[in-house]
Amino acid sequence: MSQLTDTRWMLILASLLGATAVMSGAFGAHALQGVLDERATGWYDTAVTYHARHALALLACALLSLHIGKSPGYTWVRAAGICFTLGTLIFSGTLYMMAFTHITKLGMITPLGGLLLIVAWLCLMIAAFRLSSKAA
Repeated sequence: MSQLTDTRWMLILASLLGATAVMSGAFGAHALQGVLDERATGWYDTAVTYHARHALALLACALLSLHIGKSPGYTWVRAAGICFTLGTLIFSGTLYMMAFTHITKLGMITPLGGLLLIVAWLCLMIAAFRLSSKAA
């Protein structure tokens, strides 16, 4: 894949994650008020929070990839974008499902999403170390 294609997909996914985070937050605040028990509301709120924050992180990856070009750090920014996307889907997705279904065994999968989010942040750190003075 070309850099522009990678950046385009990161922007599209960041926009989609951002929009769905806002929709999920509004849905939780209005339609689910009084419907979910306290435990499920906690799961849902955590899912929305991580969903929204990591949509912004993915947006940052897309914008950073435009700025740094094909510098040595680009591969790490791309890896961060992939991990932010998958991590958000798995982490928030399992929490959303737990909130609606009360299938707590899904909680065994949630840490995998969290691990991917941690890896994404570490990939960004490596990208920062790999940036050349010309790219910054």
